[in-house]
Amino acid sequence: MEGYVATIGMFDGVHRGHQFVLRHVVETARECSLQSMAITFDTFGKPQLTPLADKVRLLAATGIDRVEVLPFTDQLRHLTARQFMQQVLQQRLAVRVLLIGYDNRFGYRREEGFADYVRYGRELGIDVRQLPADGRVSSSLVRQLLSDGRVSDVTAALGRPYAVVGRVAHGEHVGTTLGFPTANVEPLSAQQLVPASGAYAVLVRLEGSARMLHGMMNIGHRPTFDGRRQTLEVNIFRLDRDLYGQQLEVQFIGRLRDERCFEGADALKAQLAADARHAEQLLNTYQSSL
Repeated sequence: MEGYVATIGMFDGVHRGHQFVLRHVVETARECSLQSMAITFDTFGKPQLTPLADKVRLLAATGIDRVEVLPFTDQLRHLTARQFMQQVLQQRLAVRVLLIGYDNRFGYRREEGFADYVRYGRELGIDVRQLPADGRVSSSLVRQLLSDGRVSDVTAALGRPYAVVGRVAHGEHVGTTLGFPTANVEPLSAQQLVPASGAYAVLVRLEGSARMLHGMMNIGHRPTFDGRRQTLEVNIFRLDRDLYGQQLEVQFIGRLRDERCFEGADALKAQLAADARHAEQLLNTYQSSL
């Protein structure tokens, strides 16, 4: 039989709860001699944990055969659940089996529930099945952890460190004068959420390299120097070269401290030295645990 075993979701973050669902989709497809599919949506610039290109990559990495991205247009948004199942799942995507998470709803206003989906599925030739509850992780929980700066808990929820990919832009070179030169990172996706203001131990991967470099990042407004806008500045340990214009990936491993205002450059410099030592300890411990 041709067709797909599919599941539907925003999959923001592709966290452990999503991974649980996707594993079942792959296994069910194998049992039914069908292909597996994850159906997700392009939400057009809304704040997100995972930019669309990264989300597609992470979904594909779970072993799913096909990732289908639907633009979240007004036309799509106003389809009822039955219309969506008939026009999109049955007619367009050849879905034969639909697996739904325990709390997943779709369709205009989301007024219908699992019993309705099962009934529509019988009418349309789609076997609708509900997965057991795995409510330990949700995208909203990950967003809250990130807004609190609890990046080690985010790692546990995602099954991997939270990462921001950006390009190095010109900054004000304040760190260089303190002996801690930084690269000013501008995220490629302006909609991607970043952790709370503060200092973090990070792993950094330069474009075209598989090597993970140790570093620390400050997110905030540099209150000691009367900063006016939020910046993401990373100091990569033992790297002495110009990175302007390069793309890099920053993985958040541990939180070092809150952002705060220091009495002057000397006090900040002493704190940065202590931060670097703390960051090395956290990074070495993390990598030794892998």
